Amino acid sequence: MCGRYASSRKPEDLVEEFEISVGGGNRVEEALAADYNVAPTKQVYAVLERSPSPREAPGPEPPQRQLRVLTWGLVPSWAKDPAIGSRMINARMETVAEKPAYKRAFAARRCLLPADGYFEWYPTQVLGKGGRPLKQPFYIHPQDGGVLAMAGLYEIWRDPYRAEDDPGRFRWTCTVLTTQAEDAVGHIHDRMPLMVEHERWGEWLDPTVARRDDLLSLLVPAAPGRLEAFPVSTDVNNVRNNGPELVVPLPAEDALA
Repeated sequence: MCGRYASSRKPEDLVEEFEISVGGGNRVEEALAADYNVAPTKQVYAVLERSPSPREAPGPEPPQRQLRVLTWGLVPSWAKDPAIGSRMINARMETVAEKPAYKRAFAARRCLLPADGYFEWYPTQVLGKGGRPLKQPFYIHPQDGGVLAMAGLYEIWRDPYRAEDDPGRFRWTCTVLTTQAEDAVGHIHDRMPLMVEHERWGEWLDPTVARRDDLLSLLVPAAPGRLEAFPVSTDVNNVRNNGPELVVPLPAEDALA
């Protein structure tokens, strides 16, 4: 699974990196602070494509690539309680096209979630007070320092208790797609977030592409050797801790064995 990640890039950098449409594509009203411990239910950046609303463009317009702020933890449009989102942070590639909670979003509401890297925990031989193995956190990121474009889905949930003109009536949420981990990181955890390669961004984001097989063919694990992993401080275990020190390699002698 992917339960924590780091996201420190500024919106203006993401606008350039992901070729966001000029003239309204940047929908970020207030920039998010650099976050080195992104956890479920936090706000995150997402890249997606949507046609402008009738209010914005009177005639039919092609989809526009946008940068938005969403909440991590997908709330399906049919959900009675938005609290369900805290349990829907990952969608498995193997079942995403069939699961009721994800299949509609998979067909038409796909996104990219920019990240610097993500965290996974490896059970060690060291036992804690309760006799269970202590886990060593690892930070996994592209070796070249580039952005990690994680495959995601998004939904727009309407709050039935808010007034029609309430700007907070619609809740935009997202989830990260995961797959079997590639060999270089599979020894740490058996699952990893799916990456979308740059040349496939357009097709993945295009809401008019809906055929299951076409979409699944765009999703492949990271190329062997593209990612590197190293142990980091257990400070990342606490979501209240934040800062670039969380992604600094831990000396081998300080890591849990």
